[in-house]
Amino acid sequence: MKIQLFSNLLQQSCLKIRYRKDKLYQKQYLSNPNGLSSGFSLIEVLVALVIIGILSAIAAPSWLGFVARQRLNKANDSVFSALQEAQRQAKKTKLNYSVSLKIDNKVAKILVHPDSIELPKDDKNMPWKLIGEGLEIKSNQIVVGTNLTNKNTGNGNTIKSLSGYKTIAFDYTGALPKDATTPLKIVLATPKSQNSTQPSNLKRCVIVETLIGGMRTATDEDCDKK
Repeated sequence: MKIQLFSNLLQQSCLKIRYRKDKLYQKQYLSNPNGLSSGFSLIEVLVALVIIGILSAIAAPSWLGFVARQRLNKANDSVFSALQEAQRQAKKTKLNYSVSLKIDNKVAKILVHPDSIELPKDDKNMPWKLIGEGLEIKSNQIVVGTNLTNKNTGNGNTIKSLSGYKTIAFDYTGALPKDATTPLKIVLATPKSQNSTQPSNLKRCVIVETLIGGMRTATDEDCDKK
């Protein structure tokens, strides 16, 4: 509604400017038909700049929000893909496979690896990947949290910022071990402010919700539900 009203006022203003310009043109032409000059007046240029500034101010927040949502969606897809890859490898090799997460230099990283690898003991040469690799995500753009307290052990819906090494392991059938707790959640969110480590309400998450390894994704407040 506000944008439509602004558009109507803008159209009326342009018509008035055009009308005055046409009247001035006729007056100049009648008095000196051979001495006309073309171009824009200073007032017209200033009006155009003001209009551009207003439109930019209206569009910028929507565009930034769209970019943040797309970045979050793709980062969450990379986590989901890593968990699926671990399940596939477990079934294919008939070995237990894990997905581990850690924070390295304030950036979240993820690793798919055989469960026989012990972290952090064997961490040195492991091919860790950035969450959302290829998106050039900076440390202040995404907050990563989880309800994991230990390997395959979740703390209900209590989500805390990722710290240390957190691991979800699948057995050779692609399921969680019988002693695992569910649901297990990995939550990605935009920060409340530029330098904040607290998540905003814009969230994406991957939930391993059954012992047979059933997974799903969720958004926003659904990431906090059981």
